[in-house]
Amino acid sequence: MGKWFKSGSPWIWMTGGAVSISLIAVLGLLLLIAWRGLSYFWPADIYQWEVVDQHGKRSTIIGEIYDKEEVPTERLISAGHKFSEDPGELVTRYLIKTGNREFVGLDFRWVLETDILSRTMPTDLAKLERSKNGDFFGYPIAIIEDGKRLALDDVEASFEEHIERAVALSDKATTLQKREIGAVNYALENLRLKERRYELDNALTDSRKAELAAERDKLQADYKVLEKSFFDLREEAGRDAVIVRDMRGEEVTLKLDSILGVTYSNRLGIMGKIGHWFSGVGNFVSADPREANTEGGVFPAIFGTVFMVLLMAVIVTPFGVVAAIYLHEYAKKGPITKMIRIAVINLAGVPSIVYGVFGLGFFVYMLGGSIDQLFFPEALPAPTFGSPGVIWSALTLAILTLPVVIVSTEEGLSRIPSSVRQGSLALGATKAETLWRIIIPMASPAIMTGLILAVARAAGEVAPLMLVGVVKLAPTLPIDMNFPFVHLERKFMHLGFHIYDVGFQSPNVEAARPLVYATSFLLVSVIVSLNLTAIAVRNHLREKYRSLEH
Repeated sequence: MGKWFKSGSPWIWMTGGAVSISLIAVLGLLLLIAWRGLSYFWPADIYQWEVVDQHGKRSTIIGEIYDKEEVPTERLISAGHKFSEDPGELVTRYLIKTGNREFVGLDFRWVLETDILSRTMPTDLAKLERSKNGDFFGYPIAIIEDGKRLALDDVEASFEEHIERAVALSDKATTLQKREIGAVNYALENLRLKERRYELDNALTDSRKAELAAERDKLQADYKVLEKSFFDLREEAGRDAVIVRDMRGEEVTLKLDSILGVTYSNRLGIMGKIGHWFSGVGNFVSADPREANTEGGVFPAIFGTVFMVLLMAVIVTPFGVVAAIYLHEYAKKGPITKMIRIAVINLAGVPSIVYGVFGLGFFVYMLGGSIDQLFFPEALPAPTFGSPGVIWSALTLAILTLPVVIVSTEEGLSRIPSSVRQGSLALGATKAETLWRIIIPMASPAIMTGLILAVARAAGEVAPLMLVGVVKLAPTLPIDMNFPFVHLERKFMHLGFHIYDVGFQSPNVEAARPLVYATSFLLVSVIVSLNLTAIAVRNHLREKYRSLEH
């Protein structure tokens, strides 16, 4: 036994066990997040309840079971409920998503099992997903097509086609508004700034005035044509409507241009539900958010996260590698170099919010304000680069992750034998050629390791971004079809901030809860994808330059 302990085997087994437990815990956490998030897109059954309240009043409730819990009766008695059961008994209560927000006030309500008289699952019940006011539950009974009321029994087969037509027209109008109309507005704003620039330079001659006026008239004429097309599309999309009988027994008319889709969940088989689930996940990844980020998709947040991280990687990698090469290959050993190394290591422990304050003060106000004064005086006092934007977020996170890249690169450089350097120099290569052709390629796997760690940390940071560029809802992406196509001064959305906003700032907590899990799982997936890509590149470089080590 003593020999076994002295051999070190117990410590190997203990370390292996700790690593295994950690991996199981991480995997379990990811599976929990995935289950709670991805199950949100599974079509739930729609029920109709007949209930009676404490005063004997009967009513009908239509909706989905969102959650349920066991509650002690004494807790309910203290809240004003009356029970004949033993106060120690447990009573089941259901959290029901009723939708129909404009008529019933709240999307969710609790119903006690003891108050339920009956519960059924009619196949005619439908959930209508809307662009505003959330979901609507009820019985579709008729369609108003071009002013004529048609019974749904006669046109039910084409009900979804009516909705698809309205959605297609609405999407076409939205695309026209974002692209063509947005391009004209962008050109008009640039024309205004150009005229303002001429005024500041005292170069606004009569000929230039006439030229600018002619160009402005042309743009305004184009705008009127596009505006007419936009309103025609909106009017055509709002031509039809559907009549739905809700839980109150009243008929409600809903315009089809506000409906995104209809689901008869109680009719769906397993394959139908699987297809609906994939469709829901696809819409979540590709669509824009709605209803204060509590509905819709997260595509702008995905795009902003990936774009900002890639921009940060492009900035931090050369600076980190150059700093590491200087410290390891050129700087003489002494107190100054030692202090620099200590400072680099200490920078890794600075709270991220401090970097955000530094980025706001130095990058945004000082550097961005100076750029506006020098290059964009015509836009002042409205800032261009002197306000938070994606470029300042990338620079702030580049400084935050710089120590990781420097330390990792230095570790890689220190592992390269000095005989390699000496052999290269002996063969007549200069020091610069040795670095470029031998040392850096051999250290490239270590550089990629530093980049992987930097990306993993930067992608999940939220606190500094709240000060230097991230917003709740960005009207446009940092990349579009307007020259210069990449707009680094624009604000952007981020998955990490989206999670914070939906989880803690949402006006509808119950509706937002599954979206927090879904977005969290998506953020982890994005980080894992970026890391796997970097790992693949690192492994390729390792194999490519392995021959240099021998």
